Amino acid sequence: MSVKKERGPVEKSYGYKKLCIAFLMCMLISVSSGIEQTAAQDQRQVEGHPIASDVLTTRQRTVVPDAIPAGAAKIQLYEISKYKENGYGSWHYGPGIDAGKRLDIMPARYDGSAVTQKEKLLTFFTISDIHITDKEAPNQLIYLQRLHPALSVGASLYSGIMMYTTHVLDAAVQTINALHKQKPFDFGISLGDTCNSTQYNELRWYIDVIDGKVITPSSGDHAGAGTIDYQKPYRAAGLDNSIPWYQALGNHDHFWIGSIPVDHGLRKDLRQSYVSDTVFAAGDVLADPRNMNKPEYYMGVFDCSTPHGDIKYAGPLKDFKSPPKVVPDPDRRSLLRTEWMKEFFTTSTNPAGHGFNLADAGKGFACYSFVPKAAVPIKVIVLDDTQREDDGSADIHGHGFLDKERWEWLEKELAAGDAAGQLMIIAAHVPINVEPTAPGSEVGWWLNPQNAVTLPDLIAELHSHPNLIMWIAGHRHLNTVKAFISPDPVNAPEKGFWQVETSSLRDFPQQFRTFEMYLNSDNTISIVTTDVDPAVADGSLAATSRSYAVAVQQIVNPDVSNHNPTNDPTVKPMPTGSYNAELVKQLSPDMQAKMENYRTAARNEK
Repeated sequence: MSVKKERGPVEKSYGYKKLCIAFLMCMLISVSSGIEQTAAQDQRQVEGHPIASDVLTTRQRTVVPDAIPAGAAKIQLYEISKYKENGYGSWHYGPGIDAGKRLDIMPARYDGSAVTQKEKLLTFFTISDIHITDKEAPNQLIYLQRLHPALSVGASLYSGIMMYTTHVLDAAVQTINALHKQKPFDFGISLGDTCNSTQYNELRWYIDVIDGKVITPSSGDHAGAGTIDYQKPYRAAGLDNSIPWYQALGNHDHFWIGSIPVDHGLRKDLRQSYVSDTVFAAGDVLADPRNMNKPEYYMGVFDCSTPHGDIKYAGPLKDFKSPPKVVPDPDRRSLLRTEWMKEFFTTSTNPAGHGFNLADAGKGFACYSFVPKAAVPIKVIVLDDTQREDDGSADIHGHGFLDKERWEWLEKELAAGDAAGQLMIIAAHVPINVEPTAPGSEVGWWLNPQNAVTLPDLIAELHSHPNLIMWIAGHRHLNTVKAFISPDPVNAPEKGFWQVETSSLRDFPQQFRTFEMYLNSDNTISIVTTDVDPAVADGSLAATSRSYAVAVQQIVNPDVSNHNPTNDPTVKPMPTGSYNAELVKQLSPDMQAKMENYRTAARNEK
């Protein structure tokens, strides 16, 4: 007979503890699961900001700022609460625009009136200069706008638009999706200045909007995140996943406020200033960049607990008893060029890296090329033509520039495109030959021995490649179209090419561009380019941003219609900042034969 042994007190205690631990584990798993489910439910319940149902382009209608009412008070840009009562920010729809067929680079006797667009080759869109902004960051230059209220550059340092940059991008993406349903895009490309000041959170907001994630457009103490419209989290719509999109590098993507190298500039605490708890102090940088190291004014931040984003902590140092403080945020950190590029691999849209490859990203080499459609002999060459961080310049870093590595790479890409019988598009941030060279312009070609090529030599190289169709760019926040006429227009008109700029999604007219490329019946190429206003819904946050962008036009009056500092006869006026046209390009005899073969093959496949 077996005798059951009674457990002693130690064994009883041990068994009891095991039971308690098991019970607690079950409770933790249950609670954890409940938290995850609640968080997921909260994410699903975050609402988006739908656009208007009528999606049109500027060929149908344009946004026209209203005239300021007679007798209206003259107000300052920062007096946002006074805009509406004084008639600022109002606008109406005007007629659509179409400059028609541009034959600037075609032979003198070419008429083209009987030519028809026979084969569509490519359809794509460009966005540029989105300037996603962390308006609560401590190291901005907001106060300089008050020191220079009449300068248009001041509006880039402060305006009410800065509260709504993610919302405008979201509206633009939704508009692109709607147009994609009408005429499918083969791809899209962003031409740089995704961020306003190379911050991690700014770049994540940008990518996450395009990816269709939940956006929390606030930082630091997240003031107003539950009460103020522009601070509330929302779900972005996301780009249609059937549209691949690509990325170019802009100066704001790797320089502080697009102007000063973070680690190689005049001021040595710039990197720390991003994650500091103290509001940035400096002198009048617009008067002289060397004033960076003269702490004369606190530059201020947005008070995002207020509906109009009132500015706080701004003014002369003598007016403050102690340095003004903010809640620091590690997500405000400044990204190195390599880090900025690698972030594009953390995405749910296509392709991974959005053009960049990891090997080049590790080196900070932001140039690459791609063929959008395998059957169509067109190559896009994405070129980084921004300045280097270590170039030693004390000037504003907004100039066009190619170091030796990038210049040699471009020469090889162009030669390879000619050899392969490919038509070519160069996509870069900085346009060429539309501004005086430095120092005559802060956005002109940089005159410095470190620049591997002069502007005349660059243009001569481009003219030597007859398969180059177009240079597309952003940077100047304009919709300028320029013709580069062949140096031998009689015997070799095919050496001419076009340059098309895309304006900013931040500043008026807040547009993106579409391109439709056709092979014509006479084997010329037509590029139909069209500006598009995001289809903002009445009362939406993107509509508020449009109103504030209009107000900037009315108060500061930056020239978006007739800016032509080089007096180029091929640069035409841009009514209300927009410009649409059909741009015609002559092909070489060899490319005409190749495209005729392409046409025959395309017809046989139908």
